[in-house]
Amino acid sequence: MKPESSHSPTPLPGRRHFLHRTALGFGGLALGTMLRRDGFGAETGSWSPPTGQPQFAPKAKRVIWLFMRGGVSHMESFDPKPMLTKYAGKTIAETPFADVQDPERLKNVRVVVVNDANGQQRNVIYPLQVGFQKYGQSGIEVSDWFPHLGSQVDNLAVIRSMWTTDDNHGAQVQFHTGKHRLDPPAPTIGAWVTWGLGSLNDNLPQFVSMGPRFFDKKDGHYLGPAYDSVKLKIDPANPLDFAKPAGDLSRAEQRLGFDLVNRLNRLTDARFPDDPALEARIRSYELAFRMQTEVPDVINFDTESEGTKRLYGLDEDVTRPFGQQLLAARRLAERDVRFIQIMHGDGAAGAWDQHSKLKEKHSQLARQVDKPIAGLLQDLKQRGLLDETLVVFATEFGRTPGTQGSDGRDHHPFGFSVWMAGGGVKGGIVHGATDELGFHAVENRHYVTDIHATILHQMGLHSHHMEVPGHKRLEQDFGEPIREILG
Repeated sequence: MKPESSHSPTPLPGRRHFLHRTALGFGGLALGTMLRRDGFGAETGSWSPPTGQPQFAPKAKRVIWLFMRGGVSHMESFDPKPMLTKYAGKTIAETPFADVQDPERLKNVRVVVVNDANGQQRNVIYPLQVGFQKYGQSGIEVSDWFPHLGSQVDNLAVIRSMWTTDDNHGAQVQFHTGKHRLDPPAPTIGAWVTWGLGSLNDNLPQFVSMGPRFFDKKDGHYLGPAYDSVKLKIDPANPLDFAKPAGDLSRAEQRLGFDLVNRLNRLTDARFPDDPALEARIRSYELAFRMQTEVPDVINFDTESEGTKRLYGLDEDVTRPFGQQLLAARRLAERDVRFIQIMHGDGAAGAWDQHSKLKEKHSQLARQVDKPIAGLLQDLKQRGLLDETLVVFATEFGRTPGTQGSDGRDHHPFGFSVWMAGGGVKGGIVHGATDELGFHAVENRHYVTDIHATILHQMGLHSHHMEVPGHKRLEQDFGEPIREILG
């Protein structure tokens, strides 16, 4: 006989360990669809989300959200202001437009000044750093830094009259949620869309994000973690964290593991039939298994033609990183992912934050995104997807008409530009305006939640119905659809 071991028998692995071994350690990423269908996921636990169906006939099925982190200069992109060049070097008070610096309007502004030749501090106007050209049948002017987007201008609704209240980069949170960063955390627009409508594809997450994110990294907040975005990387070996087995397991071995876990969960279900989330968790494991195949396929571009790859700029070093993300976005859109969120501009504040060297840096950043975004719009349109896909180009605020240092612009929340395309939005139009210096939004002014309300409206949802018990929202938080740009 063999001597008895001095050690206790090794216990059978628990389900948590087994899930990790079989690549089920997704946490909440696969739960969104399942939890939403079961009416579970918000912190209150005592109410049911919407039915998952539009409340009226939608114009759009999905959203591609392109966010330029740091603050794109509206005056050097989509809102040309020739008066900046005409009065360059003068203070605003020395121009015919002195009233834009009304003290009441400026009480929350950080005034940035420079020294003149006599050593006196003066807040002077900084000239335009780039030319503009008219494009398309609409003749809308677009900066020379965005020539490819200029070629797509007849698909764009350019909104030149945005405003916000945060003059620092927490405004990125405000643009996504409608709430100031100092307010209690609130869901992002992506979370609201997926909470209201759920998923169109049971093999992929309903809400995907790509690119850098440095402030609030959650989306669901009081809706629950089921509505957080799932971060996707353009890395065929590891596109999704925890999306492959920790050990060397074959597909068949994984399948056996899933089946065993499912049997164990069903036994638990029989013991605790009143657990409102258990059935959703069981189904989410099956979804996680399917995602291991589906997600890597999304970023496998081998089946794309060379012409399509060139369209997105995959043949050029400067455009390839963002182009790959946008090509993945199109492939996700084809597979009916509901909300695809892409952030551009690394660093804590965001790369578009040009307090100095604006001409050099803005032109470089524009080159990174211009061709890929234009390629995305062209590709969606030629595949018949643009009509049902709402594309949004946004940034947290604009830049000041005055100079900062010798060659930069400061943060500017009082007037800036975004644009929307597809999804039932009119193309080739400009809506709203800033004053002659680009200081204030003065015509058809829109707070950031008007963008949210427009998205929800095009998706067949009423923004004023998007709230949950215990979380009172102000009228401004809901916003109103920008009906002038809707077809």
